[in-house]
Amino acid sequence: MYDVSTRKRALALVAQGRSLNSVSRQTGISRAAIRSWQQRLEPLPRIASPDPGPPSDNQAYSYLLGLYLGDGCISAHPRSAGYYLRIACADAWPGLIQMCREAITQVRPGIGVYAVQSEGYRMVTSYSRHWPNLFPQHGPGKKHERVIALEPWQQEIVDAHPWEFIRGLIHSDGCRITNWTTRLVAGKEKRYEYPRYFFTNLSGDVMRLFTDTLDQVGVDWKLANARNISIARKASVALMDAHVGPKH
Repeated sequence: MYDVSTRKRALALVAQGRSLNSVSRQTGISRAAIRSWQQRLEPLPRIASPDPGPPSDNQAYSYLLGLYLGDGCISAHPRSAGYYLRIACADAWPGLIQMCREAITQVRPGIGVYAVQSEGYRMVTSYSRHWPNLFPQHGPGKKHERVIALEPWQQEIVDAHPWEFIRGLIHSDGCRITNWTTRLVAGKEKRYEYPRYFFTNLSGDVMRLFTDTLDQVGVDWKLANARNISIARKASVALMDAHVGPKH
C-alpha cells in the first residue's frame, strides 16, 4: 500500500499535464492506482482479519514445522501487514514439493500456495497475516544465530506427532544414504554396504529438538560432528524407513 505522500507526488506530476502512462513509467505505479487516487486520495481504513487460531491439522503442522525449522523462513510483505511463509524444496524431490504444498493447505485450509522456481529448487510460498503466530520462531537474522525453542503448544503437537516432525526435518535438512566399508572374510577383503540417515543443521537448538524427538520414538543416534547427526544402527534405520523413508 502506498502512503499519502507518494500518492500526492504522483498526482502532482499528473497536475503538470503529464499523461498517466508517463507518470506510471516514471514512478512504477500502475495507471489504475493513480486514476483511483484522483477520486480518493486517502487510503481506505484497513479491516484487521481475525486470527484463525491454532492449526487446522496438527499432524500436518508437525511436519510443516520440521520443514520450516530446516529450510523455511518468514518475511514481511514490503507494503502490507502480511507475511510470506517460504519453504525451499529441491527440484530433485518433486514428492517433497507436493507434500509441502499439501501440508500448508491442511494447516490453513483455503489459503493460497504457489511455487517460485529458482536455480535447482522451488520456493513453496504462502501469504498470510498470521504466519508468525503459527511459527513464533520467526525473527531477524539466521536461525542458527538466535535461540530456537518451541512454545508449549508446539511441543504438545510434536509430542503427539513425533514422526511427522522427524520426517519434516529429514525432508528439509536430512538424507538417507548407502554407506560402505570393507571387511576381511576368509582372508579376503569384501565390500559391505549399509543404509544410514544423516541430519545436518547449523543450529544447536534445532539439533537438540531433532535428537530429543528421536529419543522419544526410540531411535538410536550419534553425533558425527558438530553439524551432523548419524543414525546407523540396523533397528533404528528400520524404524526410520518405516516412518520416514528416503526423499522422493
